[in-house]
Amino acid sequence: MSASADGTSLTPPDSRATADRPSIGQLLSEVSQDLSSLLRQEVELAKAEVKQSATRAGKGAGMFAGAGVAGHMVLLFASIAAWWGLGDSIGHGWSALVVAGAWLVVAAVLAVMGRGELMAIGGVQQTADTVKKIPDAVKGKSVDGDHTAGNHAANHRNEEIQ
Repeated sequence: MSASADGTSLTPPDSRATADRPSIGQLLSEVSQDLSSLLRQEVELAKAEVKQSATRAGKGAGMFAGAGVAGHMVLLFASIAAWWGLGDSIGHGWSALVVAGAWLVVAAVLAVMGRGELMAIGGVQQTADTVKKIPDAVKGKSVDGDHTAGNHAANHRNEEIQ
């Protein structure tokens, strides 16, 4: 052991304790490896959850399709029963036209309602407006007086949330 001019030791008192401690580089390496391992495990968990959800969604969609076919069969046989029941009083030819006319009215009402819903779709107007303002924000121009485009979009989103 060497001593300094005032007689104190220059080597650490317990050199064995410092030799057992990992360096900062080793600690950072371990943290990096642990973080990488954690991220891999999280990705694997997410994959498993997505696979399970997709399987359940597929089963649910198949069951809905089966319900649709069964519902179609119910409507078909109910229509045949109505046609046959009306046929005894007004004749089978006329009863077939009455049942077909009823289905025509149902189809027309559904078509008009569906068309109205489709016409009400406006697209992604807010997103389109915000995207149009991006070049001005990059240039640093003010869009609405006191807000830049980016701040305006963030403020607009905050207003929607509140």
